[in-house]
Order: sequence, then C-alpha cells, then structure tokens
Amino acid sequence: MKEYTKSGYQSASKHFHDGDLEVDCSGQHYMITGANSGIGKCIATEIAKRGGTIHMVCRNPNTAQEAKCEIINATDNQNVMVHILDLCDSRAVYNFAKNFCAENDVLHTLVNNAGCMINTRQLTTDGIVGIEKNFATNTLGTYILTTTLLPALKRTDKSRVVTVTSGGMLVQKLNTDDLQFEKMDPFDGTMAYAQNKRQQVVMTEQWAKQHPEVHFSCMHPGWADTPAVRTSMPEFYEKMKDRLRSAEEGSDTAVWLAMSPAAVEHPSGQFFQDRKGVSTHLPLAHTKVSHREEEGLMSALENLVKKVTNQ
Repeated sequence: MKEYTKSGYQSASKHFHDGDLEVDCSGQHYMITGANSGIGKCIATEIAKRGGTIHMVCRNPNTAQEAKCEIINATDNQNVMVHILDLCDSRAVYNFAKNFCAENDVLHTLVNNAGCMINTRQLTTDGIVGIEKNFATNTLGTYILTTTLLPALKRTDKSRVVTVTSGGMLVQKLNTDDLQFEKMDPFDGTMAYAQNKRQQVVMTEQWAKQHPEVHFSCMHPGWADTPAVRTSMPEFYEKMKDRLRSAEEGSDTAVWLAMSPAAVEHPSGQFFQDRKGVSTHLPLAHTKVSHREEEGLMSALENLVKKVTNQ
C-alpha cells in the first residue's frame, strides 16, 4: 500500500507527461460535487485556472460561498457558480439534475467527488423514504445525479463522468443482498463506505457499456490529507499524517481524467490510480462477482429511483 502515500505519488509523478494538463477549458462546463473543500476544491481550482466554467455542487452554503470566493481569487476566473444540494436527499438530487438539463444547453464533464462516511447506521429523513445515509449519498445520490444529467452530457462530443472512489473498495466484494446494511451487525462505517465505493466502480463499468457516447472513469486519490479524512478517520489520520498526500496530489488524477485529451484515449469504464488504469481486484482477494450480480445492482438502483421520485 506504499504507493497510496505521498512517496508513492512522488514516484509515480516522475512518469507523468507535463503537456497532458496544458489544456484550454474555456467555454466548457464542469460540475464538481463536494467542491467546497479537499479534493473537490482542488479539482475545481485547477479547471478554473484553465478557463473552465465551474458548477460547484455543495451541501453547506456558507463553506461553498467561501470556497467560491477563494477559487475566483486564486484563478481570476469569474465563471464559478454554486448549487446547494444534499446528495442524500434523493428527490432533491433528481429535481436538481432535471432542472439543470432544462436550463443549460450542455455539460461537458461531471466529477462525482462528494461522499460521506457515517459511523453509525442512520436513515435519511426527507419525508419520502428512509434510506441509509452512506448508501444514499455515496451510491444512490451519485447514480441519480449521473443518470439524470445524461441528456446534458450527451449534447456534446467527448463528454466525461469521473467518479472519485477509493482503494478501500479493493477489499470488498459487491453485495447486492444488503445494500443498506440492515444485516451488518455491528455496523461498521468504514466497511459500509468501502462497499459503496465498490458499487461506484461497478456503476462506472456498467455506464460505460450502456452509454458509449460518454467517457466514464473512476479513480483512487491515494491516502490524502483532507478535512473528510481528518473528521471521519481520526485514528488513521494520526497514524499516517506524516505520509499522507496533499489534497492537490490526491486530486491530480481526477483533474487529468476531467480535462486531458490523453485520458480519453483510454477505454471508458476503467479504474485509475496516478494516471494509470489499474485492476479493480487484488490477486487472490476473491472479490469478483458475476455479470448478473453487477446488472442486479443497476436494476436495484433503478427501482429505488422510481420509488423515491414517484415515477
């Protein structure tokens, strides 16, 4: 796991091509969830530096506005917009994405970065249907946002969807029998999060098959020093803080996937680490499942979408 640390990034970056990020993003629209801090903010800043129009999708209006001002000041790019949305509110996510498609001609890139790790089993309280919050945010929210934004993404050539996942998913086998962790006793937020990240990888692979007009990818940022890591994994942070990547280093591959022409030369649906496509399974980990189970995840998500949006 040494490659996940700062030294791992420094070693890998020696082989990066500097020209890959010499990109003019002017006139292109980029939506980044969780863009008010950490990796999401770094992604937004790097794209804004290159002239892209930024749509920050954030839960907290105060921190979002602060981050917007900081990004504008750092990049001298005024085309930065804030959209307030809580990804665990499934109907709100659906309505937001539908309205965005109706009000905007095109979306060039969606970066699914926002996520949560809640260490007790909690249900959403949006008044529609109670859904376990980690699953609601990390998996269902990502699914609804992405699939509902597809009309806007398909209005342009070479559009992209990048999902920030985690190497933690490598120890998880997809489990479609307990999507909301009702059988997990005792509840383990770290394992729930890792299962959600496995689900995101499977979604990316399935979307790539279903929607060839869009380039889909997911990536592992490595172990990075972000507010989310400090809050959700304090013991891990204290143990590893001297070896963690910076948020900028953790965001590098997502930035590359979101804007570089070199990224879309790779097949759609891949999992990346430090700008390289890597396996989604560890040797001898026994985490592979059948195509039927992977398709079963997509069917279960689509049925949940119909339930929460009253379709």
